[in-house]
Amino acid sequence: MEKHILSKNGTVGMSALLKATIAAVKLVAAEEIMPRYLKVAHKHKSDGSLCTDADIATQTALIRKLQAICNVPVLGEEMPENEQRAIWQSNREGLWCIDPIDGTSNFVHGLPYFAVSVALLREGRSVLGVVYDPVADEMFAAEVGKGAYLNGDKLLGRIVVDTMCKALANVDLKRLDARLAAQLATYPPCASQRNFGASALDWCYTAAGRYDLYLHGGQKLWDYAAGVLILSEAGGYACCIESDDFSAGDIWQRSVIAARSESMFNEWKTWIRAQA
Repeated sequence: MEKHILSKNGTVGMSALLKATIAAVKLVAAEEIMPRYLKVAHKHKSDGSLCTDADIATQTALIRKLQAICNVPVLGEEMPENEQRAIWQSNREGLWCIDPIDGTSNFVHGLPYFAVSVALLREGRSVLGVVYDPVADEMFAAEVGKGAYLNGDKLLGRIVVDTMCKALANVDLKRLDARLAAQLATYPPCASQRNFGASALDWCYTAAGRYDLYLHGGQKLWDYAAGVLILSEAGGYACCIESDDFSAGDIWQRSVIAARSESMFNEWKTWIRAQA
């Protein structure tokens, strides 16, 4: 039975900090990302991933605006790895973590599935998260203990199916163990599976019930920091392939098992681990 996605509460319950973060992200996306969409040149980084002028300009603008809201260090995807690790090690009492454009390959190729991801972490855990899709103009947001939102309305999520064999799963195969990936490709336990290459949005779509199940073999901090909070605050569930405690995973390469409903989460987790 499908449940209603949104509760029409407006921005009631949102803190001034979350409202300011949302406003900053929307402004930066309008000024730095969308004017460059379908027009920007790109280059490959040392790890083979793409980077564009839009990524750099967006990161620079976000750092300036976020530190004006809460003056703590900012860890960004486009920073050198040694700088990222130094920021993480020395500022666990508070830091912003940002992915200026999650889904850069989609952005470059004109696929409208990319987002800005921003999280505020304290003591290594996300306390605020914002993921904005500027093409669809969808703003997902959450604060720890205060719930999740979509465009200012409370995001309750929905449960469309009640068993894994009927589920729509989002599965990223390339970082999974070869045996598990082969089993998913040939004999998947779900009805259908997708992957569109933007982890932050994958988390949010799972939170909203657009995906019933989610699996990823390895994400960086900026891939999951906002999304896992949004899913959790919307009532969803997540763990790692190796551990039931998602927060115990390696922050630089953390696997993901997630689902919107508890029963399917347990079923999904059990099936995945049985393939090892």
